[in-house]
Amino acid sequence: MAQPTRAVVIGGGIGGLTAAVALHQRGARVTVLERAPSLAPVGAAISLAPNSLRALDVIGLGATIRDLAAWQGDGGLRAPDGRWLSRTSAVAAQRRFGGPLVLLGRATLIGHLAALLPEGTVRTAARAALTDPGDTRRPARVTTPDGELEADLVVAADGIHSAVRRTLFPGHPGPVYSGFTTWRLMIPLPGVEFASHETWGRGRIWGTHPLQDGRVYAYAAAVTPEGGRCDDERAELLHRFGDWHDPIPAVLAAARPEDVLRHDVRHLAQPLPAYHSGRVALLGDAAHAMPPTLGQGGNQAIEDAIVLAHHHDDLAAYTAARLPRTTAIARRAVQVARLNMLRNRAGMAVRDTVLAALSKAGPALFLRGFDDIADWRPPRPPYASVETRGTGETRETHTGTR
Repeated sequence: MAQPTRAVVIGGGIGGLTAAVALHQRGARVTVLERAPSLAPVGAAISLAPNSLRALDVIGLGATIRDLAAWQGDGGLRAPDGRWLSRTSAVAAQRRFGGPLVLLGRATLIGHLAALLPEGTVRTAARAALTDPGDTRRPARVTTPDGELEADLVVAADGIHSAVRRTLFPGHPGPVYSGFTTWRLMIPLPGVEFASHETWGRGRIWGTHPLQDGRVYAYAAAVTPEGGRCDDERAELLHRFGDWHDPIPAVLAAARPEDVLRHDVRHLAQPLPAYHSGRVALLGDAAHAMPPTLGQGGNQAIEDAIVLAHHHDDLAAYTAARLPRTTAIARRAVQVARLNMLRNRAGMAVRDTVLAALSKAGPALFLRGFDDIADWRPPRPPYASVETRGTGETRETHTGTR
C-alpha cells in the first residue's frame, strides 16, 4: 500500500483525534468526520495511565497532560463501611511504571487533541458511511452529506456500535451486555477532603476521585438487568449507595439529577479476526470494546492510534501489533469485572481477604498485576520498544508491543 496522502478518520473521539494528529504529523492530509454537532464528548472523565501518556509523548502532548495529574497521595480500595481493603501510593505507582496516573475531563483531552489539527480538519454533523474498503489498486470510498471522499487510509474510530466494523465483518456478533450498568458524574465539591478510592460492595462498586481543577469525578456500577432506566438517576444512586462511607453521601447531596449519566456496559466478547481490511483500520471500541474495570478503554485507543500511524503503510503489521495485546487486556477486564461485581458473600470474603494481604505485603506487590499494561512503549521514538539480546546488547524493535 502506498504511503497515505489522504486519510479519513470516521469518529471524532479520543482515539480518532489521536490518530488524526499522529497521521497529520507524518504528512498525511487528514479529514475527521464526526456525526455529532460538536466535539463535546460523551462521558465525564478519563484516566490516563503511563502507557497512553507515553503514546501521547509521540505527538508532543504527554507533558501537557501529565501536568494535570491530581492524585498526589495514597488511595486504594475500600469496603462500603469505609474500611481500607488495600492501599496504593501515587509515589509507588510512579516509580514502578515510570509516570503518574492522570485523571482529567474528557473535554479537556479532546480540546488539546483538536488544537493540534489544522483548521478545517474536523467536520462535525458529518455522518459517514464506508462504501468501498479499497485495496492495493484502488482507494477506499466514504460517503458524507457533502459527497464522496476517496482515501488511501480510512480510520474507523466510530465506537462500540461501529457501522464500519459491521461492513467489514458482517458475520461478527457485535457487542454483548457485560451484566452491569454504570453511572458517572463530575461536580464541584468544595470543602470536602478525601483520599482517592474505589469501593467494592456486593454486586456494586463506587469510585470517587479529585480532579486538579477542583471538581470531583465519581462513578458507580451495579449488576442490573439490561435496559433499566429511572426518571431520577440521582435518586437511584442514593437508594443504592446512600448509606456507604464518606464522601459518597456528600457527593450525592451535591449532585443534581441532570449531572448523572447512565450507560449499560457492553463489550466485544468475541475478538475480531483482524483490525483491518483493504485500506481500512479499526481502532478503539470499534475494534476491541472492553468493560471499564481496568480503566484501559481510552488508553488502548490512544495506543492504537500511535501504532496505526507508525504502520500506516502496512495494516497487517498494525493488526499483528495490536490484536494480541488488546485481546488479552479485554479478557482481563472481563475477569476483573467478575471479581469486583461478586454477589456471593463467601466469594466476597475471600476476595477482600486476599486484597488486604496483598496490600500489607506492600504497594509494589499489589501494583505488579498492572506491569504488562502500564509498561508499554510506542514502536517509534521517543519510546521505541527495546529488545534485549543474550549478549546484553539492545536494539530497537517496531512491533508496537513489548
